[in-house]
Amino acid sequence: MADEIKLVLFDMDNVLCGYDRGKRVAHLAALAGTSSEAVHSAIWDSGFELLGDSGTLDAADYLRGFGERIGYPLSLDEWVEARRCSMRADCAMLEIVGQLRRSVDTAVLTNNTTLVADHIDTLLPELRPLFGSKIYTSAQFGAAKPDPLCYRRCVSELKASPATILFVDDLAANVAGARQAGLLAHHHSSVETFKTALSGYGLLREE
Repeated sequence: MADEIKLVLFDMDNVLCGYDRGKRVAHLAALAGTSSEAVHSAIWDSGFELLGDSGTLDAADYLRGFGERIGYPLSLDEWVEARRCSMRADCAMLEIVGQLRRSVDTAVLTNNTTLVADHIDTLLPELRPLFGSKIYTSAQFGAAKPDPLCYRRCVSELKASPATILFVDDLAANVAGARQAGLLAHHHSSVETFKTALSGYGLLREE
């Protein structure tokens, strides 16, 4: 029954905001005086970013290791700015969140280091008024999506039942992981298809 959905849990990047990793990488490369290819290889291709997302590295070790890998003593402010400049709020999606909040709870679960949640008011200030303190990174749960453990620990933190949660993510693997953990899930591809899905669940009511 659609009425059983009590909470909608959103991924952040490419769901609530557009995320341009290439722009972030280029920003970091300019700081380090190296190529975008070298930065991408050092951080993403190497699996280092996953160490931050999964909480294997805490925030301090992640930031230190990040700088070491790109060959530049990256400061926290520089890391935050590189992340911030690659993000742009999706106003249409945030408007839908505002509508949903009238009838259900909302929260965010993003694959990221805890630095993202700690600095979300700089990175994407539009989120706080909609989600309050319910902005979670995978790192704080010690597991990254699509590992079902990540969702289960988030659900526990939310004090909710998996079957009452609709999870929204742009990656099919993450949607599958959520379903494995017992959540309902929607594979996000556009605002219009999301609206259609919400209507099917009885969650979006036209006024």
